[in-house]
Amino acid sequence: MTTAEVFVSVRKFDGHLHWHHPMVRLGEDEYGVWLGARIGTVYSKGGVGPVYTTEEPRVMLFPRDAWWTALFLAAPARLDVYCDVTTPSEWPNPAEVTMVDLDLDVCRIRATSVVFVDDEDEFARHQVQYGYPPDVVAQATAAAEWLTAALRDGAEPFRRQYRTWLDMLD
Repeated sequence: MTTAEVFVSVRKFDGHLHWHHPMVRLGEDEYGVWLGARIGTVYSKGGVGPVYTTEEPRVMLFPRDAWWTALFLAAPARLDVYCDVTTPSEWPNPAEVTMVDLDLDVCRIRATSVVFVDDEDEFARHQVQYGYPPDVVAQATAAAEWLTAALRDGAEPFRRQYRTWLDMLD
């Protein structure tokens, strides 16, 4: 990897590798660190290896000290925003970012702007399977509620700000 490349490493609560893929550092603003993935970026899952290759440009926001990350997808993707509820992102070095996926996802459909929470069943199942502590459950639930309101209200960076970063990939 070059110094501009960043390896995104998402794990599950028990420590096993979940999604992982390379991205390019685009910059930082008041919302956090922005990374980009051009068409053709390979996403892998766990030890399975490559799962899919992106068909659209996308940018990902890693906010500071927040219990979520946000993925913004260009057309023709069905969703324009896909937020993962996670532990706060950690940067072991400038070329790697890691966090724990806590299952809940908050998404917005491009065509209708409908916002929905996904994988609530997985979140409930993993609370038992992985033994999520009460404070982790509370933080995850609060993050999902905040994200749902922010996406529905069109709050930044979910309204226009992300487009500035997506435009850098064109």
